[in-house]
Amino acid sequence: MNRVTGIELIEQKVGEAIGLEQAAQKVVYQFQSRGLFKTENERTFMNIRQEASDHEQEMNDLLKDLSESLGINIQKTKATAQKTTAKAMKMRDAYLGDKPDRQEALEFLCLAEAAEVTHYEVLRSLSKKFKAKNFGKKIKSILEEEKEHLKFCTKLVKKNIVEQD
Repeated sequence: MNRVTGIELIEQKVGEAIGLEQAAQKVVYQFQSRGLFKTENERTFMNIRQEASDHEQEMNDLLKDLSESLGINIQKTKATAQKTTAKAMKMRDAYLGDKPDRQEALEFLCLAEAAEVTHYEVLRSLSKKFKAKNFGKKIKSILEEEKEHLKFCTKLVKKNIVEQD
């Protein structure tokens, strides 16, 4: 079995993070358009969707920096992002089926946010090993926001189950 180099791992994990951010935007939009969130949470979910867009842009900017400083292959990383987005959407479809309810949607968002937190934790560890312009700083900033998203979604999923009739 071939061992993945550190650079290849960064390419893979950055690509996966970008793909997860793209999927997050799509999923939140789809859930909103289906009316799966309570009205009082709409603004927060709009913010989460906007932050996912911002994170995607920040990761694309970081990708350019990493390309210059570490020789990261941008095309390979973007191909990984596309594959990851497609996989996440397949997971959504398999998990939720045709007619998801609010609880299922919130539980899926918890899974998605946990995946993002995990990927950013891995990237944070890699950033300590590979010193590159803005790498650690950007990852740490995004990671903190993703942890807040996960906390919010977890709070809602627990609240929703208690409030169900």
